[in-house]
Amino acid sequence: MQKVSFFKSIHVKLVLIYMLLIIIALQIIGIYFSKELEENLKTSFQDSILQRIELVNYSIREEMLKERDDSTPEIETSLSVILKEFSKEDINEIIVSNNHNRILATSEDENQSLIGHRANYEIIRKAISSETLQDSISLDSESGKRVWVLAAPIRDTVGPNGEILGAIYIESNIEKVYEQLNEINRIFAAGIAMSLVITIILGILVARTITRPISDMRKQAQAMSKGNYSRKVRVYSTDEIGQLAIAFNHLTNRLQEAQSTTEAERRKLASVLSNMTDGVIATDRKGKIILINDPALSLLHETRESTLNRPIASLLGLDQEYSFEDLIHMKESVNLDFSMNDAPYVLRANFSVIQKETGFVNGLITVLHDITEQEKIDMERREFVANVSHELRTPLTTMRSYLEALADGAWRDENIAPTFLNVTQTETERMIRLVNDLLQLSKMDSQEYELSMEFVEFNKFFTRIIDRFEMSKSQSVEFIRLLPETSYFVEIDTDKLTQVIDNIISNAMKYSPDGGNVRFGFTVHDNMLRVMISDDGMGIPKENVGRIFDRFYRVDRARARSMGGTGLGLAIAREMIEAHGGKIWAESEEGHGTTVFFTLPYELDETGDWE
Repeated sequence: MQKVSFFKSIHVKLVLIYMLLIIIALQIIGIYFSKELEENLKTSFQDSILQRIELVNYSIREEMLKERDDSTPEIETSLSVILKEFSKEDINEIIVSNNHNRILATSEDENQSLIGHRANYEIIRKAISSETLQDSISLDSESGKRVWVLAAPIRDTVGPNGEILGAIYIESNIEKVYEQLNEINRIFAAGIAMSLVITIILGILVARTITRPISDMRKQAQAMSKGNYSRKVRVYSTDEIGQLAIAFNHLTNRLQEAQSTTEAERRKLASVLSNMTDGVIATDRKGKIILINDPALSLLHETRESTLNRPIASLLGLDQEYSFEDLIHMKESVNLDFSMNDAPYVLRANFSVIQKETGFVNGLITVLHDITEQEKIDMERREFVANVSHELRTPLTTMRSYLEALADGAWRDENIAPTFLNVTQTETERMIRLVNDLLQLSKMDSQEYELSMEFVEFNKFFTRIIDRFEMSKSQSVEFIRLLPETSYFVEIDTDKLTQVIDNIISNAMKYSPDGGNVRFGFTVHDNMLRVMISDDGMGIPKENVGRIFDRFYRVDRARARSMGGTGLGLAIAREMIEAHGGKIWAESEEGHGTTVFFTLPYELDETGDWE
């Protein structure tokens, strides 16, 4: 999870919002307070000046209406005395003019020279002409400070209908009001700054009470994303955030339980899938592979990286015949034939749809099963039945023909009847041998037989069998013996092994031409005797050598049948040798003869085992 920067954290945002609200509130209060304070101070100052003007106006009016004689001081002198009495720190200058706009007196000593001259003040003229009070706030040209200038008319009587005697001009120092206002504003600003500091501290504390549980829940969410459900959120209060923390802890417990259940089910599923002999493939709703177990990879000879997100039809080689929608509606199993020229390989695929309760298709499950051996067994079974039927039908057909001929009267012919009966007897014996061989193979397949094991010296045992065939041979075939002088003992069923060797030697003599050789010998390899019987016959094609031990298999069927074979001798030999713990195989080159090998466990002498 990405780390939250300082300025983007909710803690800072809450403090900033809290501060902005306080600042806005203080600004509104400050502006309102400053405006009202300014108005109040100006009003108080102006009221004070106006009250003085009334007193000054009264005193000047009395002085101007007074009758003068020689003993009475001049009006300019008396007016100057009055003005100096009323001139204070907040009044810069007071000027009195008559109705002709001539200056009669001034409070400023420096401006005494202006007495008797016309007053060059527009405000005085306005006050006399309009007979009303005139005022304005302007800047002093010398000091640059604000002054309140006003001019009030002087009437000879009290009331609005009196004659205008002149006017009073006053310059008051209203700058002190603004200085006082600025001082109050500075004090107010300092108070605001202190309030903001306290507000920030309180805001941090208040925001911390909100953000601390949220921060704990964020850390818990990060821990949960990593699989750690043991951490709990601390509950600081019982308010909404506290209730949220309690709910979050409850959610953590439920998630932990769900995760444990899911993980247990996942392990069960993984164990089932990995231990299944069948391959399992799961797809999403678009037919892309999302899960495949190891047996499926082994059956398809694929890697997991090459199969994931691949269409199921493409992986199974069905994309040319079926679409994913066809596989969803597939009710029957499909055989996948991956056979090569020399190796059959067939898989069976069964399809099952993953659906919600609403019927929405979530995906497809495919189960693969290797049916190569089953197909091979079925093919061998069909071939076996066909071969048995053929082998039995041939002598039966021959016997029926001769018996029908005998029944039609051939039994009366002394020259023909014995021949027909001899053929019938021969075919009967052939069927008996075939049935006996089949019964023997059936017992060996079902393991319903027992070996009568005994220790024999293999050199002498093998030699006796060879001697028997050499004495009874009717063709000019030479036997060559390549037997070692060392005695080797084997534990065998002499009857069963005699049958095996008889069958191999019989085949070698059958297929050896006149004047050919049959070679016998054995060697020792890895605690096993390797027995060899070789002929100079017509040989076997390379592609057929591995099948001569199959039941009823003949390289040249017509010639083999004419020689009286059943096609089961080598199959019986293989079963017998494997029952003795050995192996049997053949090596041949077409036109240059065939060599049959088989192995047997051996001992150098028979005393070791008896001890």
